[in-house]
Amino acid sequence: MNTLKRLKIKDWALEDRPREKLLAQGPRSLSDAELIAILIGSGNQEETAVELSRRILGDVNNNLNDLSRKGIDYLQTFNGIGEAKAVSIAAALELGKRRKSAEVFLKKKITCSKDAADFFTPLLGDLNHEEFWVMLLDRGNKITDHYKISQGGISGTVIDVRIILKKALEKLAVSLILCHNHPSGTMEASDADLKITRKIKQSAEVMDISVLDHIIIGQNRYLSLADEGLLH
Repeated sequence: MNTLKRLKIKDWALEDRPREKLLAQGPRSLSDAELIAILIGSGNQEETAVELSRRILGDVNNNLNDLSRKGIDYLQTFNGIGEAKAVSIAAALELGKRRKSAEVFLKKKITCSKDAADFFTPLLGDLNHEEFWVMLLDRGNKITDHYKISQGGISGTVIDVRIILKKALEKLAVSLILCHNHPSGTMEASDADLKITRKIKQSAEVMDISVLDHIIIGQNRYLSLADEGLLH
């Protein structure tokens, strides 16, 4: 019995080859599936690289952020995606997140809650567990440092106020912005969120350090306690 053999990318019509299309028309001309097809190079016996990439994206409703949340093991459940290809996709998604974060950091200055959210979203937006981060600012609201305070499970994390203040004092920070994520995507500040914010704010004031905001990152959304009048 003869088995239908799928064409390799190099056997496609020139205008259908994603690599050649990128070289001729630039990366913006390619769909997300075509870009992923370039990363994986080949599909399987039933699907071309582009067809396989479309199926992977279709499984997450064509949402790259959701794909980034899935991880290596999920990618390897697709026929034709081994560890090496899965790692290539994960690395590309991570580079995209870091580029967005770097763009905000190059601006250096935080002028509103959106600036802070844009900085932290690539770091926290697609995590399946909760993390708590702090951004340090100088007198001109320029970013001097940022760091993770703690990492927890799906529903919470433990924050040590002493660690936050120690690092802020070492860096001579004038103000700071708190940030953590809600893996569930819920955009509401819990009683625990408000309590730890007040505790950090009151402790920082003793050291003449201002807490400018506490940003909660969800899935493609954020909540600013300062904007909501909850920073007190």
